[in-house]
Formats: sequence, C-alpha cells, structure tokens
Amino acid sequence: MERLIFIITANFLISLASLIGVFTISIKEKILSKFLLSLISLSAGALMGGAFLHLLPEASEKLNSGNMYQIVLFSFILFFLIEKLLHWRHCHKKNCDVHTFGYMNLFGDAVHNFIDGLVIAATFLTDIRLGIITSFAIALHEIPQEIGDFGVLLYSGFSRKKALFANFLVALTAVFGGIIGYFLSFQIENMTSYLLPFTAGGFIYIAASDLMPEIRKETSLRKSMLSFGVFLVGIAIMFLVKFIGHE
Repeated sequence: MERLIFIITANFLISLASLIGVFTISIKEKILSKFLLSLISLSAGALMGGAFLHLLPEASEKLNSGNMYQIVLFSFILFFLIEKLLHWRHCHKKNCDVHTFGYMNLFGDAVHNFIDGLVIAATFLTDIRLGIITSFAIALHEIPQEIGDFGVLLYSGFSRKKALFANFLVALTAVFGGIIGYFLSFQIENMTSYLLPFTAGGFIYIAASDLMPEIRKETSLRKSMLSFGVFLVGIAIMFLVKFIGHE
C-alpha cells in the first residue's frame, strides 16, 4: 500500500505540470524560448542518464541481456510508431504549427500519459529510489511538452480556461496508468522487469529523436555550448543520484 501511495502521489504531482501553461501566458516569447531551450537540454540529459545509468543496469539484473536489448529496440520502434500514428508531437515553442486537431493532440497525450503512469508504477514497485529518479526525469520532460500542448490547444481554437482544464484532465490519465500498473503487477509475473527496458527505450527515443534535435537547431556557438553544458548537467544529476544511492 505504501508503494501505491508513492505511485499516485508522483503521478499526480507530474500531472500538475499541465497547469504550467497559465504561468507562460504573461512571459515574453523571447524569454520563454531561452528558458525552454535550457529545460529541454536538462530534460534530454536526465532521460539519457536515467536510461543508461539506472533503468538498464537495473533491468540487466533481472533479465538476460538478449531479452533486455530486444525489449529496448521494440520500445524504441513502438514509440516511433505511436508518434507517427497519433501525430504525437512534442512541440516546445509557444506558438506551434498545428498538424492535427486539438482533440487529436489531447488523445495522443492521454496515451502518452497513461504509459508514463505504467512506467512510474513499474519503477516504484522495483525500488522506491528508482521510482523517484524516473519520476524526476519524466517531470522534466513534461514541463516543456505541456507548454507546447497548451500553445497547440490555443491555436486550435480552445479558450485559455478550456485549454488548461482539458490539459489537466488528460494529464490525470497518468494517475490511472499508475494505479492500473500497480494492480497488474500482481496479475502478470515479472511485469516490472520487462517494463524497465521498455521505459529505457522510450527515454532514449524521446531524448534522441525529439529533444536533442531541438537543441541542435541553435545556430549560435555560445548558446549551443551552453545547451550542451546543461545537457551534461542532466546526465551528471543522474550519475550523482546513482553514486549517492550506492553509498
């Protein structure tokens, strides 16, 4: 029961990131873009560090290497397929080009958040410290994504209040994913062991395919080096957490 409380709390707190759109309304676009680029860099580093320093080492203790790497590859391909089928776009600019209707964007986010909930449940059931680390990495990724989603909904014709409310309701699907993941773990043997490399594959895909290309668009050498430094900080945070955890 203690772990279920951790799972629900972590998912609910991450869901609150959907309300961050309200704080971006009054921020000048130039300032917001600078802030977002640093946050995206930090998120990319945290996701990569979480995958290679925490999730994969943990998974290697529970699965043979052949199965583990096949699951990572399957997850990477599946995330790519989901993005294509649902037009799951992680746009990080305040005014994004609309490639789908606002409701399709909400549907894609609901699927995404539900998977996040399953992932967080699996990591907390494996180890509370790993659950906290995974939740931190997901939270960093959620903030720029939610700002982008808020912009997409506004551009699609949603009012600000409706966009915030819809975003928050969709974000709560992570809580349902966490609860379902918790109870499924008692029905499906070794479910958490298989979800660890699945999560790692998703983290690697999001960081490499979505976040890092955004960083690469920066043309200024000084800003590029700054973004790269923040990216390394994200990895360093995950390394320090791993080092402290083994003390």
